Amino acid sequence: MNAMKKVRKAVFPVAGLGTRFLPATKASPKEMMPIVDKPLIQYAVEEAVAAGITDMIFVTGRTKRVIEDHFDKAYELENELALHKKTQMLDLVRNLLPKHINCIYIRQSEALGLGHAVLCARPVIGDEPFAVLLADDLLDGEIAVIKQMTDKYDDYRCSILGALDVPRTETASYGIVKSSPVADRLERLEAIVEKPQPEVAPSSLAVVGRYILTPRIFHHLERVTPGSGGEIQLTDGIASLLNEEQVLAYRYIGKRFDCGSKLGYLQATVEFGRRHPEVGAAFSTYLNELHQA
Repeated sequence: MNAMKKVRKAVFPVAGLGTRFLPATKASPKEMMPIVDKPLIQYAVEEAVAAGITDMIFVTGRTKRVIEDHFDKAYELENELALHKKTQMLDLVRNLLPKHINCIYIRQSEALGLGHAVLCARPVIGDEPFAVLLADDLLDGEIAVIKQMTDKYDDYRCSILGALDVPRTETASYGIVKSSPVADRLERLEAIVEKPQPEVAPSSLAVVGRYILTPRIFHHLERVTPGSGGEIQLTDGIASLLNEEQVLAYRYIGKRFDCGSKLGYLQATVEFGRRHPEVGAAFSTYLNELHQA
């Protein structure tokens, strides 16, 4: 029966410290940093909604209450907007998510790595396939990237990792896979290595922050030997899972903005700003003027 299950649950690990954006992230999580007028976490959740996912599982840390508040009802704000007849803004606040979406919050008591964050979600996931989305990877595709991946899951019924080709000089910043072609845009994993130096990297095909995982991953994460700082790496769990099940890498169709870096965050702000329905035209004019100055 399990083989026929659809991907209906998504895990959002949001307990990281976001040190690259200090002091902005001192009291507010990096996932709440806005691209124009919408926080990164909302882009990720909307991507999951577009894939038919209904249960959003946030693995949070001690300072992350603001994420819960963002998706919760805001009585005072709604009353204030209603009082001033700001109906458009009221609709926006009330309808951040469709009514059928469930938000579930799990506290990760210590930031012990991405693998540990995924393991924290096990009681809610149970025996189902699930997605993992890292909000600071903002993926922009005509078809939501996680939807592309759940469609592939429906065909292949195995774990699938979102992947893209990176310059070989950058392999030390990613999990890199050794793989062989299966179909258009799909590769079968033979190995996965965390942050290899360019001279020893098995390829330049890198894993980014989108995963579809079978529940068997939990068995392997429980047995992973913790690395530096006691962290349990998701990469190690996937490397172990490979010995038992097929795992595929999927070259998604879309553009990635690495919003965990300042440059990627600024690039996303500019590109999303230029197409924003309210300010896009004026912003584009401003950029053109800057360019000509």
